[in-house]
Formats: sequence, C-alpha cells, structure tokens
Amino acid sequence: MARIPINISAGTIESKTPESVIVGIDLGTTNSLVAFIKDGEPYILTADGKRGLVPSVIHFAESGEVIIGSDAKSFLQSSPERTIYSAKRLMGKSILDLEGYTDSMGYKIIGNQDDDNRLLQVKVNDHFYNPIQLSAEILKELKSKAESILGKSVLKAVVTVPAYFNDAQRQATRDAGKLAGLDILRIINEPTAASLAYGSGIDIDTSEHVVVYDLGGGTFDVSILNIDKGIFEVLSTHGNTFLGGDDIDNVIIQYWKKTYELDDIANHVLKPLAESTKIALSSKDSTSTVFKDQNLELSKATFEELIEPIVEKTLYSCEKALKDSGISLEDIDKVIFVGGSSRIPVVKDRVGKFFKLPIYDKIDPDEVVALGAAIQADILAGNRKDILLLDVTPLSLGIETVGGLMDTIITRNSKVPMGAGRNYTTSVDGQTKLRVTVFQGERDLVKDNRKLGEVILTDIPPMPAGIPKIEIKFMLDANGILTVKASELRSETSTSIQINSQYGITEEEMGKMLLESITNAESDMELRGIQEAVTEAQIVYNSTLKFIDQNKSWLKKNQIDTLLSHHSDLKAAIESKDKQAINRQLDILNDYSRPLAEQALDRVVEDNLSGKSLLDD
Repeated sequence: MARIPINISAGTIESKTPESVIVGIDLGTTNSLVAFIKDGEPYILTADGKRGLVPSVIHFAESGEVIIGSDAKSFLQSSPERTIYSAKRLMGKSILDLEGYTDSMGYKIIGNQDDDNRLLQVKVNDHFYNPIQLSAEILKELKSKAESILGKSVLKAVVTVPAYFNDAQRQATRDAGKLAGLDILRIINEPTAASLAYGSGIDIDTSEHVVVYDLGGGTFDVSILNIDKGIFEVLSTHGNTFLGGDDIDNVIIQYWKKTYELDDIANHVLKPLAESTKIALSSKDSTSTVFKDQNLELSKATFEELIEPIVEKTLYSCEKALKDSGISLEDIDKVIFVGGSSRIPVVKDRVGKFFKLPIYDKIDPDEVVALGAAIQADILAGNRKDILLLDVTPLSLGIETVGGLMDTIITRNSKVPMGAGRNYTTSVDGQTKLRVTVFQGERDLVKDNRKLGEVILTDIPPMPAGIPKIEIKFMLDANGILTVKASELRSETSTSIQINSQYGITEEEMGKMLLESITNAESDMELRGIQEAVTEAQIVYNSTLKFIDQNKSWLKKNQIDTLLSHHSDLKAAIESKDKQAINRQLDILNDYSRPLAEQALDRVVEDNLSGKSLLDD
C-alpha cells in the first residue's frame, strides 16, 4: 500500500534541517502547492493549520502591492481587470492561439506590439506582464511561504508541468523560476510526479502497470507507466494542454447565460459561482445559487450531460495512450486520479468503466503532484537511490528535408533524456550555408506539423552537391527541452542552439495532431511517395543539363537532342505530380543516359592516364 502523506506546518521542522533545502512545487492552473521531504516522507507545507493550497491568482493593487493566493481571489468580482487567474494557460501561447478565449476573461490580454501582436501580454492600467512574469509572482509567493514555514532558505526546486507542455512552455516555466529566485533543478511531468507519490511507498519488489489520469484546472494528461523494482518507466502519454476545470466552469456559465438570459454578464463574474456549483454537485443531486436576486439552478443530471463532451475527450486520450503503451487493458493494475476536476463523480464512473477498475484516490488528488515533485527533489539531493525515473517525450521531433518532408529524428514516447542524430548532405553545388528547420508532430509533410525553430549552419566549404557530410544531432534533456547541433564533418564546422518555440500548440492542433497522423496515414504516404519522386526527378533534371554542358565537345547532335527531349518530358511529368509518370520518364532518361555516362567516365580515365590534369578544363 502507498503511504498516505500528512501535512507539515510551521514549527514542526527539526533543527537538523539543512540551511538550504530543495522543495517540490506543483505550479497549477487553479491552485499551487509546495511539498518537502522529512524523514523520508513527503509532506505538503501548510501554515496556521490551513490547507497547503495556494490559489494561482494574482491581484495588482492600485497601491502597487502584488497580492497572491486566497486574498487575491477575493478581488475576482470587485476588481477583475487587476486580478489574473489561470496564467498557466497562457504559458508559451501567442495571442493568435487564444482567439475567442480572451473574450471571456475579466482582465485584458493583448498582443505584444513589438512582435506583430503575436506574443501575448496582460495589460493592467499602463503596465504589461507576460505569462512568465505572472507565473514568477506565484513562485515567489510559494518560495516565501516555504521559507517562512521551514525557517531555511529555499533556493532550488523541482517543478511539475503537464506532460503535453512543449519546449516553449517548459522553458517559460524554467524562466519563471529564475525570476522568482529559484534554480529549477528539474522539470517533470505531472502524471509522472503523481506516480512517484503513489509508488514510492509500495514494496520495492512490486511490479505494476499504472494509469495516471490527471484532470486539473486547465490541462489534462493521461500517462501509462510500468513500476518495477523502483524503476518508474513511462510507456506512453497523451493529453490536451487546454482542457480542464476551467472548461467545465465555462460550460456551466454558458448554460446559465442561455437559460436565464444573462448574455450581458461577463464570464469572470459568474466563474466563482460556477466553481462552487461544480463542487456542490459532487455530493448533491441539484443545487442553486443566488445572483442578482435570481436563483441559478443546475441539476446533477443536467451537469453530467453538459460535460459529456469534455469527459469523452479525456477518454479518447486514454484510448490513445493505452494503444501507444503496447499493453492491453487487462494488463492495467491501478488507475490513479490526479487534479481537482477528477473528483467529479461522473468522471470517476466513466474512467473506471473504461479501464474496468476501481479508481485509486487515497492520496488527495490536489496534493499528489506536489508530493511527487518533492520525492524527485529528494532523489536529486542524493537521499533516494532506490528510484529511477524514465519519462518520455509526447510528440515526435524532426527536421524538414528537400520537398517539405518531415524526417523524424526522435519519435514520440521516446525515453528522455536522450540523443539521436542523422547524416545529410547538400542539394546545391557550392552551398555554404544550410538552414535546418525543426518541427514537432506526426505527419509526413512539415506543413501539417508545428515549427519549433531553426538552426543555421554557416561557413560550409563550397563543394559539389552531395559531397558535404552534415550531421544533425538532437539532444532532449530530462526536462524535455531540445538542443539541436548541426555539423559539417569534413570541415569540422558546427553550430548549436536550444530550440525554444515562440508559440505553444493550439488546443485544436494538440487535440488533432495524433488523430490526424492516423486518419491521414494513407494519404500522407501517397503524398510522401509523390514528393520523393519529384525530389529525385528534379535532381536528375538538373544534372542532365549539367552533363550536356560538360560533355558537349564529344556528344553527337542527335544524342544531345534526344537527351533534351527526354529532359523536357521529365519536366512535364514533374509538373503533373503523377508518381507513375515521373518514374516512367526517369527510367526512360536513365536508360538512355547510362551508356553516355559510361563513355564520359572512360574519357576522364583516358585523360588522366595520358597525364592531362582535371584542372585543365
């Protein structure tokens, strides 16, 4: 059985606690927490006997004071334009990604004027704050509370993120830690942290397959792990970085607006009422709340009907994660619930039926992620040597090759940290610069995937096409942050860059990315085949003219005319994008030109044997 952790409050830390401690932090959409290891056990840090949850809400007072947590939450209705909530949903996003979403917020979200209105900012009076700065304010508060309770400096932390956070979102989280005065030693995925909290207390000889279902305030993840003799191996993960309790609240709000004709009421005004209604319906068959002398009613049955599409989206992710894991439904031993929204009875019922197992929620779903982060912090501190964590990357990483094709270097659900590389060459004579464009996704064509960034390799010595030997290396660290190195091996020219995508993956892109890779597999394969044929044909097309120019001194007129005729036919086939026609014309041209190429080679050999230098031409 897993050990059930308890809270730890001010005054309970022994004097032998080191001068500086490493903590685990769950930086959540709705609430955040700090956890700490004492005597080998994880504890949630609390003050004055209260719960350790700190609402992830920031209020910028007119006096200039920054208020965080429960006190800030009280300003949601009285001063919404100065009170920021769900900042985690803004991490790594552009204003274009949030089109339609920003209208429902009480505060003003705008595009950065210096960046074509794409990178978003929150405007409070004449001040502008980006999501990194907002998250840093929450982390500062958590750091301060931890230091007050522990009586020691807190300079280092392990911070959790949704498994589907991309490179930009992970880097933004790390940057927020720096602003808060924290050295973030490791960024780990929330479902993985939850499994650590669960698995750290079980018999070390136990072997289990565990599902971690994490439905939080703003994000959803499901991961499937194998826990075997202290090794925590993530087999697969799936999710949505824009699906959670906020969306459930919004469904309630939209129902009230339609039922009670409240279209003129802003969403943020009704949000606290929707939250309390959602919580009440976990234990009641119906509930009502008073708003402007009007009873806003909602039954449990109606509520469950309203959120059915959201529940279905999570079950779709469960199905995909199970398929990707390579194990069967019967192999699953436990289903662990994480996140406040996982408490909803219909969610428990539907997920339990899907996996045909009872739900394991003996550790508080709100606290389990922070507890797992604390365990990881303890591992990094060198205090735990019996646990090894093997996490995965959720989406494939690759580069664009000739013809707009995606060449995958690291496949999705690969273990991290890891490195992988592949060799390439140039396609143009004398090329001295090479642009390597990095993409994330599962489709064969890069236009269907998400661009992450670029690496430009310069100072390549000019050589004929195909001669340079260019190595592209991907290095994905334990935090899921990617570094790309490009090298020309013959000249030892190299460059590297940490890929930090400017913009996050939109809700639609994230939800559809894997589905589209499956539903479009056949058409993608066909398109890839056409593009590969076109690429090969273009190389032959260009080299034919070069061959004629280099050998016109001995080629007969009828030979040149025939080559140009086949050359013209190949051009028409390329323009038709007909794979069979292209391959047919390639065969015709290759069959005719092969004897001529052999003659050209014989002439070169004869010239060399007679002492004529190749440079004489």
